[in-house]
Amino acid sequence: MQTNLLEYLEATAPRLPRKTAYSDGTDSVSFAELLRASRAVGSALLRLGAHRQPVAILMEKHPRVPSAFYGVIYAGCFYVPLDPSMPAARIEAILEQVGARLLIADARCLPLAGSLHFAGRVLRYDELAAAPEDGPALAAVRQTQLDVDPVYIVFTSGSTGVPKGVVACHRSVIDYVEALCEALGFAEDSVFANQTPLFFDAPLKELMPVIKLGATAYFVPKQLFSFPVPLCEFLNRHRVNTVCWVVSALTQISSLGALDSNPPRYLRTVAFGSEVFPPRQYRLWRRALPDAAFFNLYGPTEATGMSCWWRADRELEEDEPIPVGRPFRNTGLLLIREDGAEAAPGETGEIYLRGTCVTLGYFNNPAKTAEAFVQNPLQSAYPEIVYRTGDLGYLNRYGELVFLGRRDRQIKHMGHRIELGDIEAAALRLESVRQAACVYDAEHKRILLGYTGSAGEAELGNWLKNQLPRYMLPALLRRLPAMPLTPNGKLDRRRLPQLMQAEAPGQH
Repeated sequence: MQTNLLEYLEATAPRLPRKTAYSDGTDSVSFAELLRASRAVGSALLRLGAHRQPVAILMEKHPRVPSAFYGVIYAGCFYVPLDPSMPAARIEAILEQVGARLLIADARCLPLAGSLHFAGRVLRYDELAAAPEDGPALAAVRQTQLDVDPVYIVFTSGSTGVPKGVVACHRSVIDYVEALCEALGFAEDSVFANQTPLFFDAPLKELMPVIKLGATAYFVPKQLFSFPVPLCEFLNRHRVNTVCWVVSALTQISSLGALDSNPPRYLRTVAFGSEVFPPRQYRLWRRALPDAAFFNLYGPTEATGMSCWWRADRELEEDEPIPVGRPFRNTGLLLIREDGAEAAPGETGEIYLRGTCVTLGYFNNPAKTAEAFVQNPLQSAYPEIVYRTGDLGYLNRYGELVFLGRRDRQIKHMGHRIELGDIEAAALRLESVRQAACVYDAEHKRILLGYTGSAGEAELGNWLKNQLPRYMLPALLRRLPAMPLTPNGKLDRRRLPQLMQAEAPGQH
């Protein structure tokens, strides 16, 4: 039985030593080079006395980065990826929270690393990767490693904006990779295009299947996501056949007409998640790539990435939401009502996840861990920790999970309980609206709606009056030049009110 992630790389590199593992279209790393650099980094860390501790990594997105990740694991430690574009104060807060003594930086990030208030030691990646391998030391580490040992800590901002470090172990990641590859049909000839930054858990969808299967992943330059035609040219130039992207990255292509002028013609697998796919944009993709397999994915970082999947194997009814389907193999799904009972089919409940997908909790934060990682509410006979997602959903008539939105996005307004997602869906039914996002201004007790597209604000306001009851109508509509996005490309609703206020005043 496999117990260590590195067994993937150790099986693949001897079989496909010269094949490209990771590339950005300019620089590439073969499997042999990846294995050699990873073992060198691990050996160098062991010489420095690293032992079962967090090692921070501050590097620009590049094909070399995975070897830093795997090198940390070779040393029996767990990596903490950092975003070089973060404010220095946030990087310092993360380093302090995890208690890191070592920080690996590439040449471009060395000045930033040197400017930080960091009491530990800054290490140059290129020196670590060129270090001699210490086979006996690496073997000794492997003998003591368990599948429940941590692999990484990735930080996610909570509702308060305070970063929380999610700790995942070998077993949860292995289970995730095995189930994901099986469900989506990844293979050795898969060519991935990675969209997300490498300091999240999201790139596991590309990084780990590559070393498991001997596939290839291209790291798409971030700036291309602002220019759909060159983005599609990049995908076609490298014959990319598989993408696992956030919805906003896909709609950037479809909403600006690139599917008509230069579609990504090699795509055979299109997986999306993290946001609700606007039905009209989803249909544009299905029409443009009729032979491709489409998958909707759902899952939180605290459950090792994606936990549920749905293959688009049937036509959806008009206004039917795209389901997120069923849990991956060896993942359990619970729907719990507000009174603690299990929700019946068709009944709304909060989504809880159970199984090895559940991570180890929040690093050095027992209070927050206790709030979200809880005893299974449906059984009390023995300890069983499940993850309480804070998401709402229900089972449709096919037994598929339908995601409704965040529990904290359900508001009470004018005496009515309102799902903000319902307002967004109504706005998106207007053909001239490309994207829409709704937030609630609790201080002034009003609903705000920002959107992109050619529709005028008066036009959309009149449309919504015919779609929604009066109490659901936004107090403020604002057409925006572009939606605010988080670093990994998801819609940033926190910044939306500020962005709307910056536009020309006007209420509807």
